[in-house]
Amino acid sequence: MPLSEHEQRQLDQIERALYAEDPKFAQAVRARDPRVHYKRRVIEAAIGFLLGVGLLMAGVVSKYIWIGVAGFVVMLACSMWALTSYRHMTGITTGRGLSKERRPAKGSKAPSQGVMERLEERWRRRQERDR
Repeated sequence: MPLSEHEQRQLDQIERALYAEDPKFAQAVRARDPRVHYKRRVIEAAIGFLLGVGLLMAGVVSKYIWIGVAGFVVMLACSMWALTSYRHMTGITTGRGLSKERRPAKGSKAPSQGVMERLEERWRRRQERDR
């Protein structure tokens, strides 16, 4: 839930007062922001992805196929690592487990609903009907 305008102003005022009183502590607190950690992980994963591309190309050029396969595996692992870190950094979730207020009404169908969501909805309706 986003902060109201008044709450945001109060938070900014508290933050400015903290920086004015103790800049060392404020810098230490700012450095512990989890987004900084996840951003670093995304950058590391991108570098690993580029190394994987290099291994893949080396495997294609050389006669050792296993080097190319290892490069592909490194690329795949680094892309998954970057994706999960990016999701943590931005706060994007998968959308699974919809809350009751976001759940569609019984008669309406959501166009972007996947197979698993539809199956879970049918199962939930059967369970409610059997009670």
